[in-house]
Amino acid sequence: MPPAKKEVRPSNRGGRTRTPAFVKNLRGVKDWKEASGWLDWRGIEDIECITPDQAGVARGKMMPSKKFTSNTSLALPSAVFMTTITGGYPEDGNGFSYPEDDGDLKLVPDLDTLSVVPWESDPTAQVICDLVHQDGRAVEFTPRNVLRKVLAAYDKLGLKPVVAPEIEFYLVRKNPDPDYPLTPPVGRSGRPIGGGAGYSIAGVNEFDELIDDIYHFSESQGLEIDTLIHEEGAGQLEINLRHGDPIELADQVFLFKRTIREAALKHETYATFMAKPIQGQPGSAMHIHQSIVEKKTGRNIFKNEDGTESDAFFHFIGGMQKHVPNALVMLAPYVNSYRRLTQAASAPVNNKWGYDNRTTAFRVPRSDPSARRVENRIPSSDANPYLALAASLACGLIGLQKKLPAEPPILTTANEDEIDLPRGLLEAVDLFEADEELRAALGQSFCATYAAIKRAEFETFMEVISPWEREFLLLNV
Repeated sequence: MPPAKKEVRPSNRGGRTRTPAFVKNLRGVKDWKEASGWLDWRGIEDIECITPDQAGVARGKMMPSKKFTSNTSLALPSAVFMTTITGGYPEDGNGFSYPEDDGDLKLVPDLDTLSVVPWESDPTAQVICDLVHQDGRAVEFTPRNVLRKVLAAYDKLGLKPVVAPEIEFYLVRKNPDPDYPLTPPVGRSGRPIGGGAGYSIAGVNEFDELIDDIYHFSESQGLEIDTLIHEEGAGQLEINLRHGDPIELADQVFLFKRTIREAALKHETYATFMAKPIQGQPGSAMHIHQSIVEKKTGRNIFKNEDGTESDAFFHFIGGMQKHVPNALVMLAPYVNSYRRLTQAASAPVNNKWGYDNRTTAFRVPRSDPSARRVENRIPSSDANPYLALAASLACGLIGLQKKLPAEPPILTTANEDEIDLPRGLLEAVDLFEADEELRAALGQSFCATYAAIKRAEFETFMEVISPWEREFLLLNV
């Protein structure tokens, strides 16, 4: 943290008070001096110093803004990043070892992410933090640093990934008792929302006031929504983000999830990013569009000079075809995630690719050659955005480095016959641990920690007796 800074005051040259331009930034400042002025100009009282854990949940500390800009050291226990979604901790083994001292990790605010928290009643700001050890080394197993590691490998090759996530989610009625199934909400018409309303403007209009709050909250934080649509599911919406830097886009998804949940709660509704929240309804995906450009020229390496597909394009796809099944646990991280990945559905269970073919795992949308990209349709919306991006880009990177060949594109329906992906969480963890090239790309300590967490979560799930078991086994076996 920085030493105490003098308060930034507007200049008063020629008798006029001039407000520094940076204080009007909706998102981000360049240094601590600007941060102090930015907070002071807005009258910010509190600031949330947050960072994503392995599940993508915001962890951190809140403090008065004056303390934030003083010589204050921020830290979190390392155990925060070894916690399961239920709040438990994995057992030692398979390369994972729980630190005996549970020492502190230092939070380092990324001032590029400074923004307001628009749903709070008191003036509040937020900033996303990175994690470092006490000696300043990056903590390898924290999600933001895992993505940074993958991007650093691209940087060494003179390359830069460009991504654009699409996030699907459901609005559902409040459900304080988890024993009861989720149900679609009631819209402004006063009737429960039905399914089959893909791209329906009337479906979007059912939630006008809630969506207005999503837009307002997002604008206040400097978050850019490209488009918003109603998806096929009952009360299912999708937000598309503009393409850009992977860290910035992961940050946006991280903040969008908070924003959408808060907007929904304001209207007495839940927003859920579960992969399969309602039986009989479509699952929720987080599709990731990816292209790779040369840092010096900005040229998309997926095209040749004549606009045709380059060798790098096919190698990137080849890497995804070979390694994404092994990385599935980062793209489909929970038992529920695999309920979405079913045959003859819009979610793929294959590792095929095709041109504008939505039944394949990897779709190449129709576009100008300079905008050629590969859409990974496998990730579900419950995935941690930092880890999903890291996994997808790491698989493509291995393909580029190893010059892996791609299979021929699929021209027909690809999701009705072969199943090329793991069918459950434990199988996915086994494949993840066995892929040495993937472990090297992501970091050994992260892979061991993440696998241990997923095994522990599965054991917790196995303690719960489901309605299916009571219905079909209770009196029949």
